[in-house]
Amino acid sequence: MVHCVFRLDDGVALLPVLHGSGDFALEVRRFLLNSRWDCLAIPLPSSFRAEVLTAVRMLPLISVVAAEEGNDNDSMWNYVPIDPCQPVIMAIRIALEEYLSIEFIDRETQIYEPESYVFPDPYSLKTVSLEKFCAAVLPTIQSPIPGSQQHARILTMTNELHQLRSQYKNILCLCSLAHWPWLRDAYHARTGAPESEPFYAPVHSYPVRERSLAFVLGELPYITYLYERSRRELLPDENLSIDGIKELVIESRGEWLRKHEPLHNWVTPLRLQVLLQYVRNLTLMNARLTPDLYTLALAAKQVCGDTYAVSLVETAKLYPFQHIDDQEGAAFGVGKASFPAGDVGVVKNRLEGAPVVWKNLPLKRIPEKEKQTQWRQRWNPFGICSWPPEDRRIESFNTHVRETAQALIGAGLARSEKFTSSLKDGLDIRETFRNWYTNNLYVKEIPPSRGTVEMVVFLFDLPADPQKYTFCTTWYAEHEEESTLSFYSTPIGEQFVGPGVAQCLYGGCFFLFPPRYLPDIWREREFMQYHTLEERLLAGAFFHSEQKNVAVVSPRPPLAAWKLLARKYRKKIIPIPLSRFSQQLVDRLRVFHVLNGKVVRSYAGRFIREM
Repeated sequence: MVHCVFRLDDGVALLPVLHGSGDFALEVRRFLLNSRWDCLAIPLPSSFRAEVLTAVRMLPLISVVAAEEGNDNDSMWNYVPIDPCQPVIMAIRIALEEYLSIEFIDRETQIYEPESYVFPDPYSLKTVSLEKFCAAVLPTIQSPIPGSQQHARILTMTNELHQLRSQYKNILCLCSLAHWPWLRDAYHARTGAPESEPFYAPVHSYPVRERSLAFVLGELPYITYLYERSRRELLPDENLSIDGIKELVIESRGEWLRKHEPLHNWVTPLRLQVLLQYVRNLTLMNARLTPDLYTLALAAKQVCGDTYAVSLVETAKLYPFQHIDDQEGAAFGVGKASFPAGDVGVVKNRLEGAPVVWKNLPLKRIPEKEKQTQWRQRWNPFGICSWPPEDRRIESFNTHVRETAQALIGAGLARSEKFTSSLKDGLDIRETFRNWYTNNLYVKEIPPSRGTVEMVVFLFDLPADPQKYTFCTTWYAEHEEESTLSFYSTPIGEQFVGPGVAQCLYGGCFFLFPPRYLPDIWREREFMQYHTLEERLLAGAFFHSEQKNVAVVSPRPPLAAWKLLARKYRKKIIPIPLSRFSQQLVDRLRVFHVLNGKVVRSYAGRFIREM
């Protein structure tokens, strides 16, 4: 049943919609299929009828039906997007399938004056009825100015409805939500419409290039594709405005992995969960219920890095059903379009949705393979250095780990005693519970730790693949604040991000602080007997450490072979689980860049992307 607020009389109902909304398109489909109608009235001029109906029958191929305006100064067109997520197009599509009469009742205009309105997020229709939604926004709708084109269009549509009333019993008329109350008033007032000016404007249909669909469609092209796929495969589509965002995020991850083949997959399911939570928070801060492309790209950049954000934007623009040659279709931009005949000019959408705000978001792409090949050929293997911001970052982390290991040395010597007059180093909860029946408190005393930690070993990937980590070397400190570093990583020539800037991935490393000179462990005969990379790295750390304690950060407890190595060199392992630190921090520290000389440091920041 149609609610009384949408009824003009017993035979005519007005259905207000927000153009460009997939949620409103589903609401239109429900209205058409749940009631019996004889005629569907569309808020478009009759001159568009033939081309629009033909273009709708060609869906899912997306096109525009455009008419050139009679303006001598500039080339201008007004157009109707044949968008599956447009409520008007959805209504025409259903009417064609149900064999309903379709009437185009809008006023013919020589120069169309576009209208744009800001309304609440249509996703609220999932929990709020359409009549309540319309009633809530009713106080914000401004009445048309008498004598304006909008006022003339409203009067023309009401006159057309009165004429159709004598031909059909049940008429459903779609209209913009901004016109709904004034159409209702004009219908009951029966005010005559002013005569339209006679003119001729040829109307043509053009397919749209896939790369331009984001400027034409009301929803994201990929979300529109999901609606069409659900229609074709008879899948549920009631919640695609949100579930489609989740599918977009997952599909973008797959495209990112296939296209870039990153050295390390840091876009884990846990990070995607953080991304979706961040998108939700940003969307609510913008007073919306569903995110736009800018919000998605911004969150993807800040959570997963520039390369994933680029993949998400490119995936969001995909519409696999658009199989046309780029030379045949029309190209759209911000308020302008280029048509196959060579005409270029300003375009105005007759089914304009919410106003679009274009924002700038700088993203750094991974260079093309041709450029990487050129940079690889120009690489000088005899002049390499590190990137100072990454040095400072990992040195700070190394300092934190050494302090943690120092605290663990003393924690192993702690002893408990009965509380008398001082809490000393704190209450010993475990010992207190063990002796709870005695009604006594126990405190712990941690004696000063003996010795220091100068060597910290990081083992990120166990077991280390020697085919993957082929770059093994030792770097010496450039100043007193840096450590002596020995590591194994992916090779330099595997991935370039800029001229003279190579990206690598740590497999394992050790830091010696305070720095001092030591021979390269990867070329010393002392360590040739060890076959695995991690054992060779540990042996070098144990051999060159002047302190007894060596901190080892790894994803698993020390193996028996490691303990034998430590005993051989009379050292003690201070184990620290890698899971103690956030995975995001570890992933960020593992990726580092090798520069082809210190002169590259002056411009490397333009090419190095933050994760």
